Amino acid sequence: LRERFPGVPAARLDLGDARTFDAALDGAAALFLLRPPQIARVGPTLNALVDRAARHDVRHVVFASVTGAEHNPVVPHHRVERHLRAARVPHTVLRPGFFAQNLADAYRRDILEDHRIYLPAGTGRVAFVDTRDIGDVAAAVLADPAAHRGAAYTLTGPEALDFTQVAELLTEALGRPVRYRAATVGGYLRHLRRRRVPVTQAVVQTVLHTGLRRGQAERVDPTLPLLLGRPARTLRDYVTEHRDRWTDGPPPQKMGE
Repeated sequence: LRERFPGVPAARLDLGDARTFDAALDGAAALFLLRPPQIARVGPTLNALVDRAARHDVRHVVFASVTGAEHNPVVPHHRVERHLRAARVPHTVLRPGFFAQNLADAYRRDILEDHRIYLPAGTGRVAFVDTRDIGDVAAAVLADPAAHRGAAYTLTGPEALDFTQVAELLTEALGRPVRYRAATVGGYLRHLRRRRVPVTQAVVQTVLHTGLRRGQAERVDPTLPLLLGRPARTLRDYVTEHRDRWTDGPPPQKMGE
């Protein structure tokens, strides 16, 4: 980043160390806030940073939340949204759905090692959104914060796919079989713990995916293309452009094994 932006000073920010907050916020006009998955206690971390940003006269906060967080007290994002409103900090909330990039992050090891997608999502469909589009929306908001003050935007991709369709898309792009196996809630929790995912993160991840069974992420929202003035990227776009992320695993199993 220093090479790309040589005139911009860098500051260390550690959400687990409040001693880093002041230096990171000094001179900042705006704050883009994103919860790392490993942080479950948002009070002394994200919310404390919001309070410190208010003292530094940060003029606008853009918070990357999740779809449905306003109605779901289980997810940590709910508490951050509530705190932003209570703190009366000028802000905009982005509520994206499931990321296309999950395929190369949270799901990548299962695709590489087991040649499958293993989730407790049943036959639920997902309108996957590309994080590059979320970044473009955040940049548009920060470029004109007054136009978006107090707004909360649901951001989705242009089509809803079930995970069987996602597996078929991966199979086509990679030239090897990838299948979807619907997990039980207990089976998925055990699977995540075997992967050494922290308990709190595993519970949140399980709750979010179980909600897909009830259609919580299938709605295609028109907001993203309206904000950007162009179509949203499709899941096929993402997989085609990043197929190398799933090409260095063990030899694929035959279909049905």
